[in-house]
Amino acid sequence: MKDFKILKFLDKLKGLFENLGVDYFVMRRILQVKLTLDERRVPTVTMNSSSKKKKGNRFVGSLLVYILLGCILIPFVISQNNYLFQMSFLFGILIFMMFTTLVSDFSSVLLDLRDKDIILSKPVDDKTLNVAKIIHILIYMFYVTFSFTGPALIVSLFKNGFLFFILFLIEIILMDFFIVVLTALLYLLILKFFDGEKLKDIINYVQIILTVTLSIGYQLIGRLFDFSDIMNINFVPKWWQYLIPSMWFAGPFELIIKNNRNFHIVLFSILAFIIPILSIIIYIKLTPYFESNLQKLNNSSGNMKVRGKGLNYYLSKVICRTKDERTFFRFATNMMKKERKFKLQVYPSLGLALAFPFIFLLSDLKAQGWDAIAISKRYFNIYFIALIVPTVIMTMGHSDKYKGAWIYKAVSFKGTKDIFRGTIKAFIANFLLPMYIFQSIIFMLIFKGSILLDLIIVFLNILLFIVICFRVSKTALPFSEPFDTVNQGKGLAIIPLFLILLILAGIHYGATLLTYGRYINIAILVILNIIIWSKGFNISMEKLSQ
Repeated sequence: MKDFKILKFLDKLKGLFENLGVDYFVMRRILQVKLTLDERRVPTVTMNSSSKKKKGNRFVGSLLVYILLGCILIPFVISQNNYLFQMSFLFGILIFMMFTTLVSDFSSVLLDLRDKDIILSKPVDDKTLNVAKIIHILIYMFYVTFSFTGPALIVSLFKNGFLFFILFLIEIILMDFFIVVLTALLYLLILKFFDGEKLKDIINYVQIILTVTLSIGYQLIGRLFDFSDIMNINFVPKWWQYLIPSMWFAGPFELIIKNNRNFHIVLFSILAFIIPILSIIIYIKLTPYFESNLQKLNNSSGNMKVRGKGLNYYLSKVICRTKDERTFFRFATNMMKKERKFKLQVYPSLGLALAFPFIFLLSDLKAQGWDAIAISKRYFNIYFIALIVPTVIMTMGHSDKYKGAWIYKAVSFKGTKDIFRGTIKAFIANFLLPMYIFQSIIFMLIFKGSILLDLIIVFLNILLFIVICFRVSKTALPFSEPFDTVNQGKGLAIIPLFLILLILAGIHYGATLLTYGRYINIAILVILNIIIWSKGFNISMEKLSQ
């Protein structure tokens, strides 16, 4: 088994651990196994990469992503005008990133019940296991944190001097301690009032938020903010600022480097050092209580609510023609809303599709203003909503419960057309249509109601694009394959699909140049959709089984 460098560093602290009553040899062996398993985990920041099957250390690959993202912190350590503002902004970004990363990628360690069942059945005491768990989490956090802050740390050493660098380094370490304990206490609070399923749902949504934030954050920073004069903001102390952790960690820079001894600066600095230390003490005291509450993760809230005929039941009656189609509409709706891994794969794309049209509009707004945008053809940005279509089409054939796909063979269906149409209509009704209506309302307000026909054309083009994506993509029965295969060949397949969407948008643009072009385009698209939606989903079971 690989002997990690970080373990060789811990060997120098062997005496300290033994004085605390920890069996160091056992703790080291536990850490060695866990660090080996970490190399095989697919981190959230790289989970949508098509390189899942590639050999190599996936964790190291994710650290390279964090190093690249960490470059956004450099502007905050270059300026020396307002340490309180710039470092509170920097630590705000850091706390958000490290908290969401810890929740999304390392909750499985913090909430692991298998250690108690497997390791404690051996001659290993509670203290050794708990210390190993904490050290494991801190090793991970330090790797991620110093990858993310590495560029800013290096720049700060040359720009602001050794004192700034050391202070920055110490505060990063304290921040990590604080985040780990804060996360554990948050889990404890949730488990106090809810069962394990609710906690798993919360973790899933945090993973989604992290993925969306990483995807669109770099787009927003360059377009929405001008940092040239932002460091000259005057600070007015308020009582609620003492509740913001990023303000605490910014205080020592003003106190130590700028010798600012105002009361609020001194108090921020005290909180920056005292709160992380107190939080560690509290966590150690509450560890037995926390471990006992973790048993709730085995509870899946067996009380299933029996619901009546909801909105989806009546919606399926309206938009689905046959009984089989209505059945799969309701089945797909439930799977898309409850399958955690499906949501983790698809929901970030929904966030991107919802945000991208407005991101590019905001970029144009900064350069031209509202009046220029209102008479332009910037409403074509709404085509970005179609970015979600290939992802959903390629993902809807996968599930964690894929072994239940035997039901397709056990129950005789007349054909696959109703199965696929019901599933895709569920996606349109539950995700695509609400998002499109929301975006259309905003675009109508921006463009003063002059683009109604264009919005109809866009939606008809997207409906056509859905069937084209379905026919081009590797087809599988809904939720019948494992997620391990979801990204195979995905990158290459998406490129021609987006070219097709570009062609449809180009035809739409050409129609706007003709007097009655929009009406002609609508008529042609209606006819094409009727034909392609009636013929496009006929795939034999024999072909699907190949």
